[in-house]
Amino acid sequence: MVVSGRDPDAVEQAAQRVSGVGCAGSPADPEIADALIERCVGEFGRIDILINCAGTPEPPGSSILNVSSAQFRELLDAHLGTVFETCRAAAPRMVAQGGGAIVNTSSFAFLGDYGGTGYPAGKGAVNGLTSAIAAELKEHGVRANVVCPGAKTRLSSGDEYEQHVTELNRRGLLDDVSLQGALDAAPPEYVAPTYAYLVSDRARGVTGRIFIAAGGFVGEFTRQSPGFLGYRDHHDSPPWTVEELHELIGG
Repeated sequence: MVVSGRDPDAVEQAAQRVSGVGCAGSPADPEIADALIERCVGEFGRIDILINCAGTPEPPGSSILNVSSAQFRELLDAHLGTVFETCRAAAPRMVAQGGGAIVNTSSFAFLGDYGGTGYPAGKGAVNGLTSAIAAELKEHGVRANVVCPGAKTRLSSGDEYEQHVTELNRRGLLDDVSLQGALDAAPPEYVAPTYAYLVSDRARGVTGRIFIAAGGFVGEFTRQSPGFLGYRDHHDSPPWTVEELHELIGG
């Protein structure tokens, strides 16, 4: 196993705990991502599994009303850039060897219920990118799935975090059930088996799906499909008027 991260000390400690090797640096940097995959292939001869579980919180009080362009780009780089660069570097290797498994980490935040800007945008983009990777690489035996975890970590604990989610509930963005789950998250050990399953041979037929793992709850976000509002044949009918669309959408 090769462990990557921006903090060299944390990478070294994690690598020692799993009897692996470390590769420090931000995988959002294409050179670091390439070096990470090369390190894996150099150490083990191939890359069978890629798990992305990187992220950074929004600045305190961040919203579309006050976030800067630089802050937004930094958040996208942390959440989406790491996923893109590592998948870009690993995918050709997996295709060449005839298979592999990718699991990317997203978040309930992609729904927008937790507010923010770059965090939900990045996680939503991770879902879309992973779905596209799964579709494109299925014929090559490479699988790609997403896990939206719910667990108590440094990002989801502490006074500042509790104040943040409580304020979201007060404003009506976060419902009472979600608030309770956010304040009483289970340890990460409850999430890890979902990742382990998805990269195992037992999940060889599972790809392109977005799963939820939060404490004892296991779920899935079903694939979005268009809902019917109205139809008229464009060969025989004029365009919809604003009034007609109001009746269909807002009436």
